[in-house]
Amino acid sequence: MMNRRDFTTKSLVELSLLFLKLGLTAFGGPAAHIAIMHDTFVKRRKWLTDEQFLDLIGATNLIPGPNSTEMAIHIGYLRAGWRGLIVSGVCFILPAMAIVLLCSWFYVKYGSIPQIAWLLYGVKPVVIAIILQALVTLGKKAIRGLIPGIIALAIVISYFLGINELALIALGGIIMMLIVNRNRLLNAYGAHCLIPLAYIPLATVSERVSAFSPALLFFNFLKIGSVLYGSGYVLLAFLRADFVVRLGWLTDKQLLDAISIGQVTPGPVFTTATFIGYILGGFPSALLATAAIFIPSFVFVAISNPLIPKIRRSPWIGSFLDGVNIGSLGLMAGVAWQLGKATLIDPFTVILSVTSLALLIRFRINSAWLIGGGALLGWIWSMLR
Repeated sequence: MMNRRDFTTKSLVELSLLFLKLGLTAFGGPAAHIAIMHDTFVKRRKWLTDEQFLDLIGATNLIPGPNSTEMAIHIGYLRAGWRGLIVSGVCFILPAMAIVLLCSWFYVKYGSIPQIAWLLYGVKPVVIAIILQALVTLGKKAIRGLIPGIIALAIVISYFLGINELALIALGGIIMMLIVNRNRLLNAYGAHCLIPLAYIPLATVSERVSAFSPALLFFNFLKIGSVLYGSGYVLLAFLRADFVVRLGWLTDKQLLDAISIGQVTPGPVFTTATFIGYILGGFPSALLATAAIFIPSFVFVAISNPLIPKIRRSPWIGSFLDGVNIGSLGLMAGVAWQLGKATLIDPFTVILSVTSLALLIRFRINSAWLIGGGALLGWIWSMLR
């Protein structure tokens, strides 16, 4: 019989291998990463139920930082405690960091990035299929009844109207909480809801700091990781305010190149920090910047994860979390639509995406194999054109 120590060691090895693989193959941004994790840990390994997975999605939306990385950290914590928390997060980040470091070296040495359009051409349609499958599966669990469906539809429409993502998630939670607890409100009970913290800008410095400082680089990325909610486009705004406008360390072109690298490589988009650190101060600064932007995520998950069962038992906060889950899926649907419009641009990409979705539904093929197959087919198609 396996004792607890042996189980923990086996779990740590298993977690490290799984998240290293995910870090190498998880293209497409947070929505795609979360869809792949759902396929891996809910559908295949059955470590979590759909309800537990949705609660983790909701919990990650209540704290700052990169959602998919925080999902990895949550899963590791549930599987193997604080050691699993560290192993899962680090192993998910490391492959992306290594790939971004390689791209950074090419960028600094040659002034450009190797062409990888052929890879993304085949990968992105597969990613769309993975997101759609996850949306259908999770939507069946989260959207039960007319009212949750109306809330989800309203959030999708509001997303396309340009309303702030964090505001939409909070609003979904508040509306659901008030509806579920309407009888308590009528009986004059007080309502206490958990509202995510908004980013409060720090005082700006009118005079640019021209001298590069590794310590200042570290603390700027630590600040960003501690307060940033939202997508990679929100990250772009934070980075520009600090590194282009306030410090003057980067040009707008360098910043856009950094964001592009973070988006087209697998793993977390926040490895943009790795690229910026490398072009500013070489390998040591790349490690500093990467550590700084991700450290807050480990801390926030360690604090919040033990509270999730208590949150779920509370009639107020539990219903708020249900609404946050609905809001998260609404935003995920909006992102999927935008990605689909940009990705499904010709018959080849449409056929590849539809075929991938059919294979996922009918045969439950591992998403990593589909992504690898999509990259190969994209390369072959580009050679034939």
